[in-house]
Amino acid sequence: MRNHRAPALFAVTAAAALLLTGCGAGEDFGGDKAADGAAHHTEPFPAPSAPRAGEEGDDKNDEGRSDRLSTFALDVDTASYGYARRTLAEGRRPDPATVRPEEFVNSFRQDYERPDGNGFSVTVDGARTGDDDWSLVRVGLATRTAAQQGERPPAALTFVIDVSGSMGEPGRLDLAKSSLDTMTDRLRDDDSVALVTFSGEAETVLPMTRLGGHRGRVHDAVDGLEPADSTNLGAGVETGYATAVEGLRKDATNRVVLISDALANTGDTDADSILERVGTARREHGVTLFGVGVGSDYGDALMERLADKGDGHTVYVSDETDARKVFCDDLPRNVDLTARDAKAQVAFDPDAVAEFRLVGYDDRKVADDDFQNDRVDGGEVGPGHTVTALYAVRVKPGADGRLATATVRWLDPETRTPHEASGRLETGALRDDLADASVRFRVTATAAYFADALRRPETGLPDAPGLAELQETAQTLARKTKDADVTALAEAIADANHLDL
Repeated sequence: MRNHRAPALFAVTAAAALLLTGCGAGEDFGGDKAADGAAHHTEPFPAPSAPRAGEEGDDKNDEGRSDRLSTFALDVDTASYGYARRTLAEGRRPDPATVRPEEFVNSFRQDYERPDGNGFSVTVDGARTGDDDWSLVRVGLATRTAAQQGERPPAALTFVIDVSGSMGEPGRLDLAKSSLDTMTDRLRDDDSVALVTFSGEAETVLPMTRLGGHRGRVHDAVDGLEPADSTNLGAGVETGYATAVEGLRKDATNRVVLISDALANTGDTDADSILERVGTARREHGVTLFGVGVGSDYGDALMERLADKGDGHTVYVSDETDARKVFCDDLPRNVDLTARDAKAQVAFDPDAVAEFRLVGYDDRKVADDDFQNDRVDGGEVGPGHTVTALYAVRVKPGADGRLATATVRWLDPETRTPHEASGRLETGALRDDLADASVRFRVTATAAYFADALRRPETGLPDAPGLAELQETAQTLARKTKDADVTALAEAIADANHLDL
């Protein structure tokens, strides 16, 4: 994907016309069957060798860790990976602060089994590396397959669109207007759309409007959009949520879709402060946020914070291909929710594990004691999603039996009833080598190694290959999977390799 000057924001909105109609939202991205030896479970069970958070008996392991638990809020963001790809294609190295490994890993389809109903299946598998006793362990969580378009609930979407001065450049706002017009013609009659714009100030251009019989009103509002001056993103978010609440629809999915480069330079520019002002809309009315980042200059930190704390997630769009994926594949899965405040906890058996560390999720970590505290914020996940966490694990020589148990806890999106599901991994189920693991496991490892190469942490992943070797591996996986996303990964690694990072 090379033409990164394409007006991604508006390709996004154009593709949104397809998102809730004929975009194939019912497609199952299960991919390959899971690797042999992985455990799949949808019913909860305790980890017999690892106590629940807060219980006695947390022995110290060989490296002085005082716990055997790892707890984090689920995250389906992918913006970090998309922005890194664009930056590399333009011949620049991404700022290491913008590289979040979990968003690289979660950008690829996986091989996990799907549960029959709401909630999650849990898959745990792993493979040994060539680095001493280190292994990579993958914890995979999957929701049910996304429903067909006719089965989904109505959508009440409040689009909050950046119309600051930079959007007046040719190929941006003009395409946005034509794209919104196309979207208006393709959404269902029982869907509703509101339109909020922001520059120096925010304005509700169109209140929540049922499309059946009123498409002309939407077209008129779109035709009137004009670029203005600065970027008061805080005002845009606040007005967007107020508009969503005013037009709130019962038994519909109420969502704010923020499309911006997130380069706020006017008004409130602090994510926590902005979200506090829309707290009631989020907590009492359940309005969720979907952030779409655009632009070669992009306020990654602000957009990520808004999404993580705003009960939603964020993606980054660099071209029309990305736009179609976002609005035809990703957003339909989030029109409906299958889980609220979802958290995961992985318990490692101290008899088998000398040391472990979670790759990424630095901003999503949760205190172990808060795993079952349903007042602590988790992640919101829709149908068709997978969430992957990768661990580097040093296994004790000669260890046998239980290695790890992973448990996911979530609230029913309607009743707020808590549920749990678990999966486990035995030491004997570890693959002897990464090359013996499933293709999708190897894609996961390749994406994680790539993120590590870009951010250069003090402690890297075990047995990390150089970029040239990583590029060759990605190219091999792209041929095996015939997956365009894996091909794009190989291209991004090649761009990094050419920059001699």
